[in-house]
Amino acid sequence: MDARFTDEQEEIRRTLRDLLDKRCGPQELRAAVDTPAGHDRALWTALARDLGLPGLALPETCGGAGGTVTELALACEETGRALAPTPLPATAVLAAPLLLALGTGAQRAGLLPRIASGGLTAALAVPGPALATALALTGHDRRGQWAGGGRAGGVQARRAEGGWQVYGQVDQVLDGHSAELLVVAAHTGGFARSRVLLFLVRGDAPGLTRVRQTTLDATRPQGRIQLRDVPAELLGDEAADALAALARLGGTAAACLAAEAVGAAARVLERTVEYVGQREQFGRPVGSFQAVKHRLADAYVQVQAARSAAYYAAWAAAAPASGAETAGSLALAQALEALRRAAAEGIQLHGGIGFTWEHEAHLYFKRAAGDELLFGPVHRLRAQAADAAHVFEEAGT
Repeated sequence: MDARFTDEQEEIRRTLRDLLDKRCGPQELRAAVDTPAGHDRALWTALARDLGLPGLALPETCGGAGGTVTELALACEETGRALAPTPLPATAVLAAPLLLALGTGAQRAGLLPRIASGGLTAALAVPGPALATALALTGHDRRGQWAGGGRAGGVQARRAEGGWQVYGQVDQVLDGHSAELLVVAAHTGGFARSRVLLFLVRGDAPGLTRVRQTTLDATRPQGRIQLRDVPAELLGDEAADALAALARLGGTAAACLAAEAVGAAARVLERTVEYVGQREQFGRPVGSFQAVKHRLADAYVQVQAARSAAYYAAWAAAAPASGAETAGSLALAQALEALRRAAAEGIQLHGGIGFTWEHEAHLYFKRAAGDELLFGPVHRLRAQAADAAHVFEEAGT
C-alpha cells in the first residue's frame, strides 16, 4: 500500500491552509463566534463555493468532487488547525453521508448538489446527549433507546395527513440553530413496535423553534431545537435501517473529527515551541531547558501518533478492511488525548499569558474538552473499540 498523499490531496491541504491563514486569524475567529450563526458566512462561501469542501466526499453525480473520506479528513485537519468555526462537520461529515446512504433518488438529486455547492447547510439532530452512542462510538444500542425509547421524551414521529409530523426536543445539535435542513432521528410505531427512523425538517418549518446554546467551546456552536408537530419528510423509505446507517457513519465521522483534533494539536504545539524559543528566563530561552524539551518532545510524539491513527482511520473508512470498525474510535481517542496534552502544555509554557482570555491557547483546550463531551469520553471510545474487536473475550466464547 502506498501511504503517500497524491498531488491533488496535497493541493487541498496547501490551498486550504493559505486561505485560512489569511481569513481566519485570531481576530477573525473571535468575531465569527460572536455572530448569531456562530461562523463567518463569507468564509463559508469561499470554502464551499470556491474550494468545494462540502462536496469533497460526494460523488460527481451528486455535484461533488468524487473524492473519499481521506480528502474530507485532510480538509478537516486544516480547519481544525485554525479552529475555524464552519458548518463543515455538521453538514459534510454528519448529515450529507446519511442523505447519500438513505435518501431516495429525488432526495439525493434535490439536496446533495445544493450541499456540495454550499447553498444548503444541514445538521444531524439526535435526542439527548447520545450522539456518540447513536454513531456507535461509545456503545451500540441496537434498539435506539437513546431516541426516547417510544416513551415520553426524546423525539416522536407519527403519520399525519400528507406525510409525517415530529414532536420533541433535542438539546445539543451542532449548528442546529442555523442549519437550513435538519436530519432528525425520531421514534415511530408506538412503544410496542417502536423503531428509529430519520426525518428531514426544513429550517423554516412551522412549529420549529431553535435557540443557540452557550457552549464550553464557542468555536463549535450548538443549538437547541424544539419540534411541536413539525411537518417532516421521511428520509428514504420505512424499510431503511437508520440505526445501521448511523453506526456506519460513526467510522467516517470519527476519522474526520480525529484529523480535525490533530490539526488543532499540531498548531498549538507549533505556537508553544515558537514561544519558548523567544521567552527568556535566567538569561536564556525557556526552550533551552532540558525539562521543557522533554515535555514538548513527549507532546510531539503523541501528536504524530495521533496523526498516523487519524490517517489510517480515514483510509479504513474509504476502503473498509479488517479492523476498520475500530479504527475510528481509537483514532479519535488518541487525537483528543493528544490535543488535550498539547493545549495544556501550551497554556502552562506560555506562562503568565497562557491562561488569559486574550490569548488563544485556551480555545484549543476548550476544543479538546468540548469534543470529548460530545463524542467521548476517551476511555469509552477505547472500551467500545475493544468490545468490537473482542479483545477481552476468552477463547472459544
